[in-house]
This record gives sequence, C-alpha cells and structure tokens, in this order.
Amino acid sequence: MRPSTRTAGVLTGLFLSLAGATLVAPAAHADIPACTNMAAQAGAEVTDAVTAACRQGVSGDLQGCVSGLTGAGVPGGAANGACRTAALEPR
Repeated sequence: MRPSTRTAGVLTGLFLSLAGATLVAPAAHADIPACTNMAAQAGAEVTDAVTAACRQGVSGDLQGCVSGLTGAGVPGGAANGACRTAALEPR
C-alpha cells in the first residue's frame, strides 16, 4: 500500500470516527443556571426550591416550573421567562 493511500485511509477513518462520536453524543443539557439567574434578577433568592423549579423546566414541565418559581417569590412574567430559558440549550 502506498503511503499516500494509507494516509488517506487513516484520515478518512479518523474523520468518520469523530463524526460518529458527534452524532452519538448526548444532547446538551438545558440551562438551569440561566433560569436561576433570571429568577435572581427578578428579586428572588436562589434557594433549593428555585433550583428544583428550574429543573422541572429543563424536563419540559413548564407549568410546574412556573408554579414552583412563583411559589418561591418570582413574579409571574419573570417566572415564565426563566422557565422558557431553562428549556433551552446552554450557550
């Protein structure tokens, strides 16, 4: 086998293995810190209840997230925005 053919084969194998790892890699987790930061900016203290509510937003339970955040003292509009942020991928 010629060196140029061997090099091309190695590079192709490397590319395919990296591309496969990218396809199989788990999706990025949603953004709990962004949710808790928005709650804090709205004037709420970031407690375990706020973090738990943001975790609900991450799992897709936006209603439960908003209920949890409003129960923890986050105003309704800010709670809604924070929960929607929780469902997004981190930046």
